[in-house]
Amino acid sequence: MIDLSGRRALVTGGARGIGAACARLLARAGADVGIAYRSREDAANAVLRDIEASGRRGFAFQGDLATRDANDDFVAQAVGLWGGVDIFVGNSGIWPDEAVPVSAVDGSRWRDTVAAILDGVLYGARAAVRHMSDGGRLIFISSTAGQRGEAGHADYAASKGAMISFVKSLAVELGARNITVNSVAPGWVDTEAVARPFAGEGLSRIAANIPLGRVASPDDIAGPVVFLASPLARHITGEILNVNGGSVLCG
Repeated sequence: MIDLSGRRALVTGGARGIGAACARLLARAGADVGIAYRSREDAANAVLRDIEASGRRGFAFQGDLATRDANDDFVAQAVGLWGGVDIFVGNSGIWPDEAVPVSAVDGSRWRDTVAAILDGVLYGARAAVRHMSDGGRLIFISSTAGQRGEAGHADYAASKGAMISFVKSLAVELGARNITVNSVAPGWVDTEAVARPFAGEGLSRIAANIPLGRVASPDDIAGPVVFLASPLARHITGEILNVNGGSVLCG
C-alpha cells in the first residue's frame, strides 16, 4: 500500500484526463493536492471536491501554465498554504488536433506547441525545486511520440523528445538533493483531447496496433505516477516509464 500522508503534491493540467486522474489518486494515497488548470473551472472544481472527499486538503489555480508567472504563482500558493512542495507532476500541454506535414507547419503552430509543452516543463520545474524539500519527486508526462516520432505531429513529438532529455538532465542535477526526476510516457489515452482521432472507427484502428489491444484510460497512467511519487521508487531517477500497452515497440 502506497502511503503519501503528509506529502504536498502539485499537478498541472489537473482538471481533466490524465492530470485529474493523477490528482485524485494522489489524494487517495494520502497527499494534499493542488491542481492548476487553464479554462475548465467546472471540471477543476469537481476534482477539488474529490480531493477533499478523500479527506485531504486541496486548491485549484487557474492560469496559463506555459508562462513563468503562472507557474511561479501556482507554486507560491502551495507554499503559502502548506509551507512547501514534495511532489510535482507536470502534465500540462496540448495535442494539436490536425495532422500537418513538416512542409506545411507554420511558425505559430510550432511556437504554440513548444511553449505549451516545453516552457511549462521548464517554468514548472524551476518554480517547484526552489521550494521542494530534499527527497522530493518531479514527474513529467511525456509520450511515445517523443521516442519514436509522430508523422503529422512533428511539433508535438519534438517537444516531448526534448522533455525526455530535460528529465534526464535534471535528474543528474538534482541527485545530490535526493530529488528524483522521472517521466511517464503514455501512448494513446482515452481523453477529450484525442476525441477527433478516435471518432468513427479510429479508436478500433488505433487499438488494433497496440500489443495489449486497447488504449489506456487516465487511471492507467495515474497509477505509475503515484508509484514514482512514493518511497517505493526512491532509487529510480532519470527514467522514462513506458505505460502504453507496448505501442512504443511497434513504430
